[in-house]
Amino acid sequence: MIFHPLGKYILLLKAVFRRPEKWNIYRSEILHEMVSIGVGSLGIIAIISLFLGAVTTVQTAFQLVSDFIPKSVIGMIVRDSAILELSPTISAIVLAGKVGSSIASQIGTMRVTEQIDALEIMGINSPGYLILPKIIGAVTMIPLLVIISIGLTITGGYIAGTASGAVTGQDFINGITTTFIPFTFTVSMVKSVIFAFIITSVSAYQGFYTDGGALEVGRSSTKAVVISCIAILFTDYLVAQLLL
Repeated sequence: MIFHPLGKYILLLKAVFRRPEKWNIYRSEILHEMVSIGVGSLGIIAIISLFLGAVTTVQTAFQLVSDFIPKSVIGMIVRDSAILELSPTISAIVLAGKVGSSIASQIGTMRVTEQIDALEIMGINSPGYLILPKIIGAVTMIPLLVIISIGLTITGGYIAGTASGAVTGQDFINGITTTFIPFTFTVSMVKSVIFAFIITSVSAYQGFYTDGGALEVGRSSTKAVVISCIAILFTDYLVAQLLL
């Protein structure tokens, strides 16, 4: 049974990446999606990142009960956790709920109200026009959101560590600046690009093939979030296994 939806998904992507009729039309849509996905999601990503960093710092300090382990290890753990897992994966799951459900419901509503049929009658490649700008916007903006999330997670960890007395500011800074492996940042960016593609393409697929009325639009939106989250977690493991 899995091969039928997988085949429809691949055929949809083939139509999405077909050569556009006019790039001028797509350009304005891409810019709109970049603003919607990037700027529209900045607030929730900032709040989550600050608190993730704070919680990670406090819990790490709680577990370091040995006097033989330097406190700078706390900063190192927060930095590596933020870069490799917290910022790309948690941000992607949050965006799957916010951006993914929005995309699925938007395209699903267009399907049930026959707006997509009207586009196809006019000779417009509806998958390309509706989905490609969203994919490009997400692949461009979500890695930037992840970079901001990494910075804010480390900042939240610093604030929580120094405010609670769990670690001094100098020890935390020493931890985040020593033994840094630049490749971990590359892994984080690879994850964020793949997650961005999964969120938009899976959500668009669920919305594009919605059949029925308003109830089915809601179901498509829910399925988009659930499948996106499962795919993100599975891909997270694969990328970590292949690159680390």
